Amino acid sequence: MRFNISPLPMVFEVQSDAQEDNRGRFQRLWCAEAFARARIAFTPTQSSLSTNHAVHTLRGMHWQAGENAEQKLVRCVVGAVWDVALDLRKDSPTYLRWFAKILSSEDGNALFLPRGVAHGYLTLTQGAVVEYLMDTPHRPMAARGARWNDPNFGINWPHPPAVMSERDREWPDYADD
Repeated sequence: MRFNISPLPMVFEVQSDAQEDNRGRFQRLWCAEAFARARIAFTPTQSSLSTNHAVHTLRGMHWQAGENAEQKLVRCVVGAVWDVALDLRKDSPTYLRWFAKILSSEDGNALFLPRGVAHGYLTLTQGAVVEYLMDTPHRPMAARGARWNDPNFGINWPHPPAVMSERDREWPDYADD
């Protein structure tokens, strides 16, 4: 596994080589030893899958607050998404800055997000499926979000969303909590 640095501290694009032959492709998606060698303390305890019917479906910007803050490894296992990491760590030199990467089943890449980094994505293909590995179980009372087009962030989405939940549409602009 390779951990490519991003402009945001401790946010990495994770890549691993696939073995291909006449049967298809085999790829390691998670390896505790590789994360330990990269000095990333991450032990997944929950896995979730998000399916998206339409192209330009937007999900985000989401995070969990307080003691329920989570680390995530996010991967697109079918299709492609434009995946966004948003630094909400007040003590970070990149506070309120964002980084985006195309995650695709073809590339097999993933994005590792540490605690205090919000997440969202826009599907680039119909039928995109996104897998999440998290180190903290989802707790609805700790769920937080901010409006996807909040001017505090200035995220330059590649396309206006065609589909989003009412909840995502109605998140307020970001305020420190």
